[in-house]
Amino acid sequence: MTEAEKLLMDRRPIFCKQCGGKLFYQNSGEYRCEDCEATELDDFGKIKRFLEKNGPSPATEIAEETGVALEIINLYLKNGRLEIPENSKYYIKCERCGCALRFGRFCYGCAKELVGQLNSAMFEEMGEKPKAGGINEKGKMHFLERERNMK
Repeated sequence: MTEAEKLLMDRRPIFCKQCGGKLFYQNSGEYRCEDCEATELDDFGKIKRFLEKNGPSPATEIAEETGVALEIINLYLKNGRLEIPENSKYYIKCERCGCALRFGRFCYGCAKELVGQLNSAMFEEMGEKPKAGGINEKGKMHFLERERNMK
């Protein structure tokens, strides 16, 4: 679990403010008390309710009106749970190349390149399980066939 995920988990309501009963997650940032059925909102629920009532708004206004820190709003943008509307004056930046993004951490081009690098690294380091039936060439180390073919 990343630090960001831990931060978001730590900010979830657990007990009812009205009766102290245990809260259970319903959906979209809303929790319901098992005893009195009161509802509580986590940070995402507060943001969602604000946006439903007021429409697209700047992050600073959302933070001010909901009490949710800008850092938390940015985490929701990076996680793809919130998005910046088209034609906004402000966007978040790709963590690799710095281009403007409406949501997420990386633009399509950088994500594609990173996945390609990860794939090549994974397959380059991937080993092979021994085949059933014993040891090859009396247990002696030898060159892989693909190494011979490359020369």
